Amino acid sequence: KPVLVVGGTCDAVPGIVGGIQQAHGPAAKIGLVWFDAHGDFNTPRTTLSGMLGGMPVAVSAGLAYPEWRTLSRQEAPLPTDRIVMVDVRNLDPAEEQLIRATDVTIAAPAPGFPGEDLQQAIDALAEKCDILYLHIDADILDGRYVPNHRTIEPNGPSMEQVQAAIDTVMNTGKVGVFAVVSIWTDGAGGVTAVESGTQLVRAGVEAWARQTA
Repeated sequence: KPVLVVGGTCDAVPGIVGGIQQAHGPAAKIGLVWFDAHGDFNTPRTTLSGMLGGMPVAVSAGLAYPEWRTLSRQEAPLPTDRIVMVDVRNLDPAEEQLIRATDVTIAAPAPGFPGEDLQQAIDALAEKCDILYLHIDADILDGRYVPNHRTIEPNGPSMEQVQAAIDTVMNTGKVGVFAVVSIWTDGAGGVTAVESGTQLVRAGVEAWARQTA
């Protein structure tokens, strides 16, 4: 059955991948579609901040903190050729070098943004995977949509562009887990952020439902 994850932060990634492996077996071909302004692909050797929240994708890929991964019940690391990062417009220099040294694909969230063509990247991923995990950190949106986000970034895609990108992934018919995280309710801009998060969840669920209708 499809699983919706709402709330929390990107730290949950190894646990979610672990849950998919527990449900479908460690040999299941899982693909991760990562919508985020950041790669969260740091390791203790590349990080500038030491923040664990900047490392969960690298952990799931087996590049850092194996105990975090195994305690999350993710038995098999996620091969990097099954990871498509969408946007990731702010990468630490060493983190970007690490990503470029792997088989991770960086795709553009919309025409005019850096990265490979999203449709082609998602089609290629879906072809070699049994199930896709679509993960959205709200900071993929331009900062005006999430003004109180802890890791807000300017010059991002609009709500309409991100919703269209969600449709591209959902249209594969292979999304088994959909997560929207990092919706902060506190402080100035909290109402705007909640409205943005609600729009992201609604867009994904409606697109998901169209695939099962």
